[in-house]
Amino acid sequence: MSERKKRVAVLGSTGSIGRNSLAVIESLGEEFEVVSASAHARWRELAEQARRYGLRQVVLTDGAQAGELRAALAGTRTQVRIGPEALGELAADEQTDIVIVAVVGAAGLPAVLAATRAGKRVCIANKESLVVGGCLVMPLARRHGATVLPVDSEHSAILQALHAGGREEVERVIITCSGGPFREKSAAELARVSLADALNHPTWRMGPKITIDSATMMNKALEIIEARWLFDLEAEQIEVLIHPESIIHSLVEFRDGSVMAQLSAPDMRLPIQYALTYPRRRRGGARRLRLEQLERLTFYRPDEGRFPALRLGFEVARQGGTTGAVLNAANEAAVEAFRGGQIAFTQIAELAEHCLQRHQRMGQPDLEQLLAADRWARAEVERVVQEASVRPA
Repeated sequence: MSERKKRVAVLGSTGSIGRNSLAVIESLGEEFEVVSASAHARWRELAEQARRYGLRQVVLTDGAQAGELRAALAGTRTQVRIGPEALGELAADEQTDIVIVAVVGAAGLPAVLAATRAGKRVCIANKESLVVGGCLVMPLARRHGATVLPVDSEHSAILQALHAGGREEVERVIITCSGGPFREKSAAELARVSLADALNHPTWRMGPKITIDSATMMNKALEIIEARWLFDLEAEQIEVLIHPESIIHSLVEFRDGSVMAQLSAPDMRLPIQYALTYPRRRRGGARRLRLEQLERLTFYRPDEGRFPALRLGFEVARQGGTTGAVLNAANEAAVEAFRGGQIAFTQIAELAEHCLQRHQRMGQPDLEQLLAADRWARAEVERVVQEASVRPA
């Protein structure tokens, strides 16, 4: 990219990552400018952002609130666009250099593909896009000269640690996790977990779906798959360790035995900023780490018996094809059923495994086949839940 001001689109600007992204862009001063943003239904917050930053255009994917948003932005220069299809057009806009994708769920994949096809710098906080469509996104990025960079802390840490050696010299990557609120609970205790329990994360403050994924460790399963595509790894090169202090965000071990770790305080502003300024670094507003205040750094292996989602993540990383779409969709549908009181906490992973076992895998899918696999998995979860026949795998 040239040295002129970088123009940024923030997709999902009213969520936690989106709001932090806007704050980071503002803190970086004259080098970056947010020019467009999107939200699903929070039209009031989107209108406030449009006025504050003088946005050129905004997209609201839920058309039910279109009239309210248009009225709120009447008399401004902001163009209002409505509907999911407008998200891809916003991502590919030739007047945008960088696209931050913080849309929740598989709904972000078409926008990621559009931005990648347009050769943008694509900063992905939406791990589901790579879980579902990594087999499409990464080859497309290579063909069109797009740069795909992670925004989540674990994969940003891997990206940073990889600078210590060549890709061919990587032995393995180690993704860390806090272990969530239930890392010490027995299988019997996990079966009795309530929704309130699952939403009480010990380290991070996130949206409800991501917080529940952390509690089941499905977030790590998705991160295993994401790492496989982002860094062109084999499943056997990826490991997960529980690290309750959440100070080391990931590690890379090279073939000579050297292990490089990225340490920082748990603050999402740092990986967001690094994705924007990559490969350079800037002063920013992220919290600083004080090593003298650390009492210990501990690590131990997670129990896949109590947290079977991890095993599913490794299976999908090995199999590829449509399995990522199935795992992601089944998990999203199962999380919604759990939030609605229809299933128990432990049945989230059981339903995901049920769908993977019943699915007819396709090895080289196109977008429509991935979306069809997504729809099938959601319908299968709904069918099983409605029949009250959720079975352990």
